[in-house]
Amino acid sequence: MSTTHPASHTIERDAVIGYGLARAVRAPSVHNTQPWRFQVTGDRIAVRADPSRRLAVLDPHGRELVQSVGAALLNLRVGLAARGWDAEITRLPAPADPDLLAVVRAVPGDASPALAALDPVVALRRTNRRRFEPAPLTDSELRTLAHITADEGAALVPVTSEEHRRLVARLVQRADVEQNADPAYRAELRQWTGRPKDARDGVPAAAVARVDRTPVGDLPLRDFDTRSRAALPAETGSSADQPLILLTTPGDEPIDWLRSGEALQRLLLELTRHGYVAGPMTQPIEVPLTRSQLRSALSWGAHPQMLLRVGRAAPTPATPRRGVADVSRGGLAPADLPESEG
Repeated sequence: MSTTHPASHTIERDAVIGYGLARAVRAPSVHNTQPWRFQVTGDRIAVRADPSRRLAVLDPHGRELVQSVGAALLNLRVGLAARGWDAEITRLPAPADPDLLAVVRAVPGDASPALAALDPVVALRRTNRRRFEPAPLTDSELRTLAHITADEGAALVPVTSEEHRRLVARLVQRADVEQNADPAYRAELRQWTGRPKDARDGVPAAAVARVDRTPVGDLPLRDFDTRSRAALPAETGSSADQPLILLTTPGDEPIDWLRSGEALQRLLLELTRHGYVAGPMTQPIEVPLTRSQLRSALSWGAHPQMLLRVGRAAPTPATPRRGVADVSRGGLAPADLPESEG
């Protein structure tokens, strides 16, 4: 009978966890705030929210912060699966410690093939704000996306009827106007779009569209061009005629926010794997009145967590990232903490 030497197992385990963390830090987050921290103890990874990175104006209750950490948790699971390891997860394990969102135990074997298949596209996924080419999702693709979303505790609602598309357009427009009329919102936006050139967080000018204050589509993208330095063309062609999908959860508590982040990232990776790009249209979900209207019209009592436009477009540059060593602590040696790919 062959046995694995304990020291060899520890070296392999730490390398696997290091790889998983390198995948985790590639997750999308609201305004690229990267509001996560990880603590490694043996075979366990504590996945924590970093409340210092919460957007006080845009996200007063921390819903999008928790959702962002959920996306990082999904990437961690993908990274472990790619190395042949499973993730045993306890979500929200300590009510007295609300920033501790999950504890992941890395277990050799029984890796999910479906998650492992997503690993090659983790570094390719981008939030894309370019003009999308018409690319309707097929019924088969929508069924697949609905299935994987359900696996993660959420539901997918395609926005298909003309009535619902026009309603969504009106709600996006209304929420966008309300947000931009708030000086505190604009100030917070500037904080995360005017980062120094060597910053490893925030939304860079290379990834956003120019804004010249003229209508560029009936689904206005968020105006990240706070300093008139944007590199992408203003003509985004963002339209209610493009594929739109709404992500919902049965509840609206931190566990639902976390699961919606996992579902969102799995959905985004699956879209990337099939050659699609996606961009969030979160304004109507961030404004309470429009979120309520969206819920009443489209989600049959479930809670809207993300609205996406989907299509095909040329790639955009990678956003800056903090390295694994910047957001983790614990028992891993420096050699086990690879830098992110940028």
